[in-house]
Amino acid sequence: MQNNPGGPYDEVFNNLAKIVEDIINTMPDSQHARIIGYTIITRQAGSGDPVVFNGGMPDDSGEVPYEVVETDEAIFITAELPPDLKNSPVAEIEEDVVRIVADDRVLTIPLPLPIDRIHSYYRVHRGLMDISLKKAAAIRPL
Repeated sequence: MQNNPGGPYDEVFNNLAKIVEDIINTMPDSQHARIIGYTIITRQAGSGDPVVFNGGMPDDSGEVPYEVVETDEAIFITAELPPDLKNSPVAEIEEDVVRIVADDRVLTIPLPLPIDRIHSYYRVHRGLMDISLKKAAAIRPL
């Protein structure tokens, strides 16, 4: 995508990219740092309607694309939801599997370790579903 010559936000976006890069490079274990997802919403010249720019080729497989990141105490799943949903998507969280239900699409994600369902949750915002799963081994009795 070509920059808009003299665009008022070009410098802001360049500075923001540098700030994020500096933050990631100064984090402990920065070699394992990953950016899960991002959205840039801008105004279309002329119409004024917001536009979402997706990088890469469109995925026409019918699958819900997702990423899984694991830490010592939790598992995080980020799924990109289809834009044409008729119903609210749901994450069914079980001890050893998560099912993402988006209309007639069901994505089953097996989990590497048992999780604590009570301390796990999900949220949907701007076309992404973020699922935070607390590992069962990470819960310690008082």
